[in-house]
Amino acid sequence: MRRTAYYLSFIFFVLFLSGCVAQKPIPSVKGHEKVFENEDIYILLALHLEQSHNFKEAAVVFADLYKETSKKEYIYRSLKNEIISNQNKKAIETIDALSADHKGDFELMRIKVMALMRGEEFLEAKEVALKLSKQTNSVDDYLLVAETYIKLQEFEDGIRYLEGAYIKEYNEKILEKISIILYVNLQRKKDAIAQLETHSRVYGCSELICNRLISFYSNDNNIDALLATYLRLYSLEPKEEIAQKIIQIYGYTKNYTKLREFLEKNRIDDELLLQLYVQEKEYKKASQVAYEIYKETKDIDFLGQNAIFEYESTINKDDTAMHKSVVEKLTKVLKTSRKGMYLNYLGYLLIDHDIDVKKGIEYVKEALIQEPKSIYYLDSLAWGYYKLHKCEEAQKIIDRIVELDGSNNEEVLHHIEKIKECVKKQKVKK
Repeated sequence: MRRTAYYLSFIFFVLFLSGCVAQKPIPSVKGHEKVFENEDIYILLALHLEQSHNFKEAAVVFADLYKETSKKEYIYRSLKNEIISNQNKKAIETIDALSADHKGDFELMRIKVMALMRGEEFLEAKEVALKLSKQTNSVDDYLLVAETYIKLQEFEDGIRYLEGAYIKEYNEKILEKISIILYVNLQRKKDAIAQLETHSRVYGCSELICNRLISFYSNDNNIDALLATYLRLYSLEPKEEIAQKIIQIYGYTKNYTKLREFLEKNRIDDELLLQLYVQEKEYKKASQVAYEIYKETKDIDFLGQNAIFEYESTINKDDTAMHKSVVEKLTKVLKTSRKGMYLNYLGYLLIDHDIDVKKGIEYVKEALIQEPKSIYYLDSLAWGYYKLHKCEEAQKIIDRIVELDGSNNEEVLHHIEKIKECVKKQKVKK
């Protein structure tokens, strides 16, 4: 056998390790048995060369193995390595030389098509591929023919063979290729989408098919179809990134009802669901979700929101049990977070329900330090003074609210009227 110095040294090294120093031919072999004693050593060398990306030398070793054993798998491997190393003409010459002895060897024909394609000899590749496909009628050979047509930009003929291959086994990868050529190269966009949709209805919308439909619908700006496909894909694979796309589309189309239903069903973004409940004034549900988020995250703000929405969702605002629950929660929140919102809400609750008016005023005053021009905080303070019958002080604060143009709120207007009446009555008494 011929050898390069490179792999000869490798062989001697392996032989030394294995304790083999001589090659004794084995007279009779069957099936997978070795033809000569160190055949497996040369196989290891060839595989090592492939792994090292030394495909040219690997081709030589596999060719030598073929000469010694006449095993076809070796010559196939040699030829493929020649193609990888861009020795296309050499591979074709070898195949042509072997053709006389190996008539009807379809694998050699396939490798020849590959070599011709790599050498950009597409017309000859097409001829060989057509001849091969007529003899085998196999899916793989139909795909080879299609590839030659596509390289020649003869897309209609390429589609014809791809469709022939698809019909044989309804392979979604083949269908995807068909759809891309229809959509991009032939501009038959409706046909491309129709074929994908038909396949998805019959065999299911796999990740591959759904993603291809998504790319087409996105390109066409078909929002409804895009959303429907994302929903189908999410039902197959509930991934967060898919869910976020669905949420974005619902938000873009302002279909908040459907968005809420999606979030309720899948519970993938409870903070957004909370916002939607608040927007729809579903305070009881908002309170429940806020508490669930608090239990999961330990974020005190959500306990604060839970308390506020508990109050807002209760029909009987004079419910003392509810008052106790809300006051306890907000008091706990204020131990960690002295936000004006919580200070004012607790303060107003204590004032409005005569639980502890003076304590309520203290909370509201602290909130006003943070936001001195908040009409809601000022209103709470005015209402506190009213509850203490300090109506003239309450009136001064109400005048500030009017100056700030904050007297349009229904509750604020009610307080203004009550305070004015109180001031009049106190003046009469004086």
